[in-house]
Amino acid sequence: MPRLKEKYQNEVIPAMQKKFGYTNVMQTPRLEKVIINMGVGKAIGNPKVLEAAARDLATIAGQKPVITRARKSVSNFRVRQGMAIGTKVTLRGDRMYEFLDKLMNINLPRVRDFRGVSPTSFDGRGNYSLGIREQLVFPEIDYDQIEQIQGMDITIVTTARTDEEAKALLEFLGMPFRQ
Repeated sequence: MPRLKEKYQNEVIPAMQKKFGYTNVMQTPRLEKVIINMGVGKAIGNPKVLEAAARDLATIAGQKPVITRARKSVSNFRVRQGMAIGTKVTLRGDRMYEFLDKLMNINLPRVRDFRGVSPTSFDGRGNYSLGIREQLVFPEIDYDQIEQIQGMDITIVTTARTDEEAKALLEFLGMPFRQ
C-alpha cells in the first residue's frame, strides 16, 4: 500500500471528520485522480519535440501518455484541427498516491526559490491546479537526455464540494501551501 494512501486512511479521515463534523466515513473528501498535462506548442514545426515530451512524461508518471490533438483550427498559431499539440496522463489508484507523495516530498522542494504552492489555485469545485516550469525538478529525468525544457500542468481532482474542504484535505496530506 502506498505511504500516502495509508496516511489518508489512518490520519486524514479522522482529522477531516473532526474538523468538518462528518458522521460517516464516506462523507469525507478523497482524491479521485491526478491529471498531468504538457502542452507542446513547438510540436507544430518539429514532431520530435512531441516525442521527447511524451517520453519525459512517461518517465515521470510511470504510465504511457496520450497525445492530445487540437479541437479547432487557429490561424494565428498555425494550428489545424486534429494536429498533435500536447500529451497528458491521468493517474488513479496507487500510482496517483505514489506520484503525489513524490511530488509533495521530493519534487516541489527541488524547485528553485520554493516557498510553497499558491493556496488560491482552486477552481470552486474542490479541484486544485498547479504549474511546474521545467521537468528537471523530477529526479527520474536525465539532464543529458533533455532536448528542450518543458513545463507541465498538474490538476488534482478531489470529491470535495468546496475549496475549503479540498484545501484541508491537501493540507492534511502534506501539500506545502504558502502562508
